[in-house]
Amino acid sequence: MVEQRGVDYPLVRARDLNFAYERDTPVLSGVNLDLCSGEMLFVLGANGSGKTTLLNLLSGSLTPGGGSVELGGEATASLTPRELARHMAVVPQSIDGVNGVPVRRFVMGGRYAHVPVWGSPGAHDEELVLRSLEQADGAQFAGRMVGQLSSGQRQRVLLARALAQEAPALLLDEPTTALDPEHQVAVLDLIHLQAQAGTAVLVVTHDLNLTSQYASRVLLLAEGGVAAEGTPEEVLRPEVLTPVYGARLWFGAFPDSGRPIVLPRGQ
Repeated sequence: MVEQRGVDYPLVRARDLNFAYERDTPVLSGVNLDLCSGEMLFVLGANGSGKTTLLNLLSGSLTPGGGSVELGGEATASLTPRELARHMAVVPQSIDGVNGVPVRRFVMGGRYAHVPVWGSPGAHDEELVLRSLEQADGAQFAGRMVGQLSSGQRQRVLLARALAQEAPALLLDEPTTALDPEHQVAVLDLIHLQAQAGTAVLVVTHDLNLTSQYASRVLLLAEGGVAAEGTPEEVLRPEVLTPVYGARLWFGAFPDSGRPIVLPRGQ
């Protein structure tokens, strides 16, 4: 049984994770990670650094070539898909094969682990679906087909499905990429509220400045391993980021909070 641990004890723990898509080309090697209830851990790294691979290893979508992943003290490899879904929700970058599915039914899919195997969703499940759509600013899409939505609208519906799971851990793969600035902030505000309520949140992203504003902790991947880990102020520094992203970066600070700003520098 997956246990609900205290705030200071990792809900998700990975030790010495190794993975390779091809035998002689490791993507990740020796990666350690702790994700605690109530925190927002942002995972950064250049293209191909293994960010999405790490998320898929944590969620059980991929099997590590070595090392271990635990969820509430239990090895994820020993959990059934329903057990995993009760305790971990995942927001992928996209999902295929659902264009003909009504949005409300798609979001209801987030409740499958809570509905008896031979049962049907009840009034409570219906209420949660509508509430989750409202929270993700997607209630206006409830009667439409998923295939009728823009990429940004789909992203909000994917988030609503994850919220409907009511899982204590929430993993998101680039959740703001397809969104305009207003919805980027709205989505991260909502995710921040989930963390404040005790959810353990992991966000994979390329956005250094949203990381600066929302992350409680940052994990920077490079060359298959962890290049740095710490607060935004500790990681978003020239001496840490320049070896990973190159020299064409400008560093500053938000005038109100003093948190770091990192921008690409043109010619």
